[in-house]
Amino acid sequence: MSQSTTQSTTRAAYDAVVTVYAELVRDFLADLPLERAMLAAFAELVRTHDAGPVADLGCGPGQLTAHLHDLGLTTFGVDLSPAMIARARQDHPHLRFDEGTMTALEIGDGVLGGILAHFSTIHTPPAELPVVFAEFHRVLAPGGHLLLGFFAGDDPRPQEFDHKVTLAYRWSPDSLAELLRQAGFVEVGRLRREPREGERQFHQAHLLMRKPPQG
Repeated sequence: MSQSTTQSTTRAAYDAVVTVYAELVRDFLADLPLERAMLAAFAELVRTHDAGPVADLGCGPGQLTAHLHDLGLTTFGVDLSPAMIARARQDHPHLRFDEGTMTALEIGDGVLGGILAHFSTIHTPPAELPVVFAEFHRVLAPGGHLLLGFFAGDDPRPQEFDHKVTLAYRWSPDSLAELLRQAGFVEVGRLRREPREGERQFHQAHLLMRKPPQG
């Protein structure tokens, strides 16, 4: 499947579920203390370095864009789905939201202090992830941080699964971290937790990465 076909399929799939999805994730952080802690650590590192705003890439209806704003960051959201962007603008009118693709971001070189990609690369075919990670590296300022959320597995090769919205992939944290290192990032830390009751029975994980100060 070509990159354009994958993006079109993903866009249409999320456009179709925007109302249900927005209600599902509205307060989802309330019962996730580990995720809140990881987001707080990310926000503190970004504030300390003070290298620019934070982009929430694959922002959906904007709930995490707003959460990072509440943590004291200058934030904006980007999403492939125009319906998600419309909902984000409706729910969070004080924040900026733009349509866009992670493979070709309309963001200047080195202008971001941080990137949040919360489970927003899970639909990206593995062969295309290096392009996405190269874009992340390009738009981050030297010393900027990336927080990447994903479904985790133990197989060193990415594994397809039938996500409720559209085809997705889960990754070994080591394999994904290696792809990010090849893109020029260094690892700061990681989180991997067991699934909670009612969640898909996969581990959920986060990688906290940094673009070296020398760029």
